[in-house]
Amino acid sequence: MPDLLVPLYKLPAQAPRGDAVVIRRAIAPEMHVVCDFAERHFSRNWASECAVAFAARPPGVLMAVEEGKLLGFACYDATAKGFFGPTGVAEAARGRGIGAGLLTTTLHAMWQAGYAYAVIGAAGPVGFYERHCGAIEIPGSEPGIYGGMLR
Repeated sequence: MPDLLVPLYKLPAQAPRGDAVVIRRAIAPEMHVVCDFAERHFSRNWASECAVAFAARPPGVLMAVEEGKLLGFACYDATAKGFFGPTGVAEAARGRGIGAGLLTTTLHAMWQAGYAYAVIGAAGPVGFYERHCGAIEIPGSEPGIYGGMLR
């Protein structure tokens, strides 16, 4: 999977949600909730990246919450500075625009933190990122930073 580049200065405006889902930055006492969610729904590797993103001040972790329930998360500066991800939404909550909301909210947070570009490493759904944030493929980026990673 290729890495993608997102020009943060070209981000679309954030649209307000029309439901009860709140997308907000996580706080340190929520680290165990988000990391457990990442491991349960995705992988131990993603849980590790979430833990690293929580070490930043403010934490580089945003989450989607509805009625006190975690539906998804997105991280930045976990694998490397300027990297977006990992990000994931619980299977039961997919199809509601939560992934797109997490993506744009997190990319706006990166822009506000001073980044001009974000890298999406080993992007799975390339078309999703192209549509929602104008991401473009970085030539020669496979296997990228994740090549040779211990699992």
